[in-house]
Formats: sequence, structure tokens, C-alpha cells
Amino acid sequence: MAPLTHFLAAATLASLGAAMPTALDNVKVGSTTLNQVRNTNYTFNGAVSVYKTYLKFGAAIPEHLQTAVDNTGLLSKRTSGSVATSPIDSSDDAYSIPVSIGTPAQVLNLDLDTGSSDLWVFSSLTTASEVNGQNIYTPSKSSTSKLVSGATWKVKYGDESTSSGVVYTDKVTVGGITASSQAVEVAKTVSASFTSNSDIDGLIGMGFDSLNSAKPSAVPTFFDNIIGNLDSPVFTADLKHNKAGSYDFGVIDSSKYTGSLTYVAVDTDPGYWKFTSSGYGIGSAAFKSTSVVGIADTGTTLLYLDTAIVKAYYATVSGASNSATYGGWVFKCSATLPNFVFGVGSAKITIPGSYINYSPVTTGSSTCFGGLQDSTDIGINIFGDVALKAAFVVFDGSDTPRLGWASKTL
Repeated sequence: MAPLTHFLAAATLASLGAAMPTALDNVKVGSTTLNQVRNTNYTFNGAVSVYKTYLKFGAAIPEHLQTAVDNTGLLSKRTSGSVATSPIDSSDDAYSIPVSIGTPAQVLNLDLDTGSSDLWVFSSLTTASEVNGQNIYTPSKSSTSKLVSGATWKVKYGDESTSSGVVYTDKVTVGGITASSQAVEVAKTVSASFTSNSDIDGLIGMGFDSLNSAKPSAVPTFFDNIIGNLDSPVFTADLKHNKAGSYDFGVIDSSKYTGSLTYVAVDTDPGYWKFTSSGYGIGSAAFKSTSVVGIADTGTTLLYLDTAIVKAYYATVSGASNSATYGGWVFKCSATLPNFVFGVGSAKITIPGSYINYSPVTTGSSTCFGGLQDSTDIGINIFGDVALKAAFVVFDGSDTPRLGWASKTL
């Protein structure tokens, strides 16, 4: 591809409940906006959100969490895992973007996930019983698809379920940016945790190649394939609370943040955007300077931190408790939650307390589930969407990767 001239691909987020996407054939090169579409038919549930995070990071499911999820009635058992009996979504639960694959374009809604490195999709090869209304990619209908001989992929989750299949290369376009020979991991089997969500057609992983699951060797991510054609080797996340957000590629839009960007080094082992926060603060209490190592993950809904930090936060919330019944920290929905502050170098990002009031534990309940939960069993601190919505974040993929953070108007 020819180098892009000050290329901006602004991919405004489509929610998990996005309707059938339209083809991207008429994208205007230079700037592109993909509008968010919301699904009004959803069920909020914090326990299920935590459950899916455990699965993603391969953590064993604690008995109390499994019981809490079972008690929601939202998941029913099947031999290969769990399958949803009703839609599980919220406007803040996850985000997808329309991605055009093949020639002619087949457009799927993919979850842009900085916590993984596989671009995999539901397909015509996926076992029929594991497809639940998703849009599928059919390699045989694309004149530019090529099977990669001998290449396979497999991702294993915390409940021992897997998603797996074969690898093709094909033309992939996101927001007007095209990778002409992108590895597309075509699913033959899909974990029930993905089958359950009919509005997500797969993932577009934006982590580092070392996290990619393809064998006999890892394949480059979409970001790796396009980075040389961007004016700047970056993509940025400007996620929003209860409204449309955006991803930009190749440009840092200064109108989307206030003050200045503060950059921190990224540890790419084992493939995450891992960084060290300089500390935290709760409400009006003094900021505590301490190293908090975690990952910036657009594919995780909540904020997961060390037990001591989580306990300190909820100690300031009257009536808050770590509930085995509900699978995490809960409190009265009428409670006033303090802001939570985390440090990035010398800068501080403030998460409003209202963002940490994730949702009622069941529809109409006066008990609410916390957007800040314990990371101990997962084994890694995760700055998920609850944190990312409070900031403008630059994912800089230059030779020395780094993350840029700035405050913004909320």
C-alpha cells in the first residue's frame, strides 16, 4: 500500500448489540467515522462480566463465582461449556467495530481487544451448533483468500473450553486502512462464552505478536501489518461512558484530551500492553505512591486491582461487601461512591465514582455490582474499560513501545 498522508481512521465504536453491519466499500480515505449502534435488548450482570474475564485470562473459576453465574439464569450448561439463554450486553460491556474482510467485502463486528493478539472470526467452517446468529466469514466467497498450509490456531480458556481453527490470509480493512494480506484465523470450534453473544463475530487482537496463538509460528497482528503505512505508529482509544467513543489510527487528535500526554514504558512480555502505575488515591484521601503493575485492556469491561487496594476502596462505601452470592463486591445502588485515582508517571487519572457503579445485580435490584473488583485469582491487574473511559490513551507501537495517558472532558 502507498503511505498514508496524515491518515486518520476514526472507528466510532459499535456496541455488542450492533445491528448487521454494512459494507465499507465507499470509505473516504483520510478520515472515517463508524457510528456506534446500541442494542436495547440486554441484561446487565456483573458476575457474568467477571466470569468472562476469568475465562479470557485462563484463570480457574472459583466455586462461588460459578454458583453466582449459575444463579443468574443467564447461562445454561452444555457439554462444551456454557451457552447464554438470553442476550448478555450493556452499552458499556464491550465494544465492536465493523471490519471488512475479503473481496468482495464481508463485514463482521469484531471486538478490538488490546488484551489478545489473534484476529479470529466465526466462519462457514464453524460447527453449526456453535453459531448463534453471528455474521460469518466464508473464505470460498473471497477471491483474495488463501489457506495457509499447515497453520492452525487454538486459544484455551479458564473453563477448559477452546476456540480453534485454521489460518487464511485475506484483505482486511478497518476504518479505511487496509492490510492486503492479513492472517485471518478462521474458527472451526468456538468457546460457548463467545457463542452466547450473537452480536460479536470474533476478535481483532491488538496485543503483541508473542501472544498470538497460531502454530507452527505466530502471525503478525493487524496493527503490525499496517503500522509502516501510518503517519505515526500509534492507535488511540477514546472510550466513553454511556456514549459512542472512537479509535484513531496513525494520528493523535489533541482535541480529544486536556492538558498533556504522559508516557510510560510498556513491558511486552508476554504480549500485553503492560505498564506500571505510580500509585492510587481514593476520594479526597492522600495519594499513595506505590508501583501497581497492570495491563491496558480494551477487551475487559471492569477494573481489576490488588486485594488491598480494592478493600481500601470499598471500606469507604457504606454497606459494601464482597458477596459470594453475587460473585464480587456489591453495595447499595443509592450509595455515593468516591472517585478512584491512579497514577501514570507524575500524572493522575481520575475515574468518577459513578463509573464504578457498574449495574444492579439483577434488573430492578437495589444492590449494585462494583466496576472495581479483585484481581488476585486472575493473576494480573487489568485496567479495563472502567479505567480507560476516564482517559485518552495512546498505544504507541514504535521500536520502544509505550502508553500515553491524558485526562479528558468526561
